[in-house]
Amino acid sequence: MPPRRRSALLARLVVDTPGRPQIILGELRRVILDGAVPPRTVIPLREVAELFGVSHIPVREALKTLIGEGLVTHEPHAGYTVAQLTAAELREMYIVRQTLETASLAAAAMNHSAADRAELLDVNEAMEQAIRDDDPAAYHRGSRTFHVALTRPSRMFRLLHMLEAAWNVTEPVQSMVHIGRADRVRLHTDHALMLDAFLARDVERLLLVAEHHHRRLESVIATLPTDTGLLAPEDISAAQ
Repeated sequence: MPPRRRSALLARLVVDTPGRPQIILGELRRVILDGAVPPRTVIPLREVAELFGVSHIPVREALKTLIGEGLVTHEPHAGYTVAQLTAAELREMYIVRQTLETASLAAAAMNHSAADRAELLDVNEAMEQAIRDDDPAAYHRGSRTFHVALTRPSRMFRLLHMLEAAWNVTEPVQSMVHIGRADRVRLHTDHALMLDAFLARDVERLLLVAEHHHRRLESVIATLPTDTGLLAPEDISAAQ
């Protein structure tokens, strides 16, 4: 039997001080959300435990938490892997994201501070630079940061926590990385319009632009290729 190939995830874990089980959950989550390891990447329990200098127990507990967050899956006799969504599940999670974000926008637009405005302007400039550089990964990171900065001023902390969790589930797909440049430019145009309405505290216009943006986003996500391993065939989840 040929030796099992080393998991790409192991090389990206950072262990500054071995023997500290409390850092395992955060480090595994960081690597998965970073998007550097694709869906279905193996997470070898024994090797992770050895890397962190701990027993299997804290690693298994961390993985159990990540399963609950929708970031990891476990199959009997196959082990743990980075979760893989079907196209239908990805669309569903984008609907969840849209619903939660929309619920926070009115309060955010009315309550934002000068610091909130400055942060959004900085993030928007970073996204524009990513567009100019044709850097999909940077634009993907910037897009999430923009939406976080847009909703955080709502101070609806429980809702924001749910929005973060929903966003995390879609993160391994790295959607903005895998769509075309023209689609990123169009989505960024929406972001600019959302920013203008937000800064003007024009709630009605902000909600209209946000709805248009989410409809465009749904149509763009529907074009993601299904033969790259990013998304699972629809019949897999139906059989589980």
